[in-house]
Amino acid sequence: MVEIPDTLRSVFTATVESDDGSYTFEVPESEVCHDAIQPVEMYRIAVLEAEDITARSETQPSDSSSGPSSVVGEHGSFEPPVEEGEIREVSVEAVGDQGDGIAKVDRGYVVIVPEAQPGEVPTVEIEQVQQNVAFASIVEPDPRTL
Repeated sequence: MVEIPDTLRSVFTATVESDDGSYTFEVPESEVCHDAIQPVEMYRIAVLEAEDITARSETQPSDSSSGPSSVVGEHGSFEPPVEEGEIREVSVEAVGDQGDGIAKVDRGYVVIVPEAQPGEVPTVEIEQVQQNVAFASIVEPDPRTL
């Protein structure tokens, strides 16, 4: 099984294309929009065969007792690292355009936390999960801000 480091910022599937003696692949726009990568930065790229991705999804445990840490879903698609109803502590890193706190959890996945400020570490409940972002509400504010 492939070991995935905590420093992993993004995982996506792409096809390698031949282009006049060199080879390229496209990075999905969503990876830039969700701050997983920046166009001017340099990154290390890991390449896994498609069979490895499928095999990993089939060998992952199906019970949820180990938590929502799975990266690859049943059909080789990448699953969010959080689940609706999950309670967890997050670290708010920034404030978004609409004034909501922005936290990043496993592998750079974004969690939007209304009424949270940068530097706070509230306990939240995940209320809505989408492919690239989740929305949460504070169930216990950061004790340092009381």
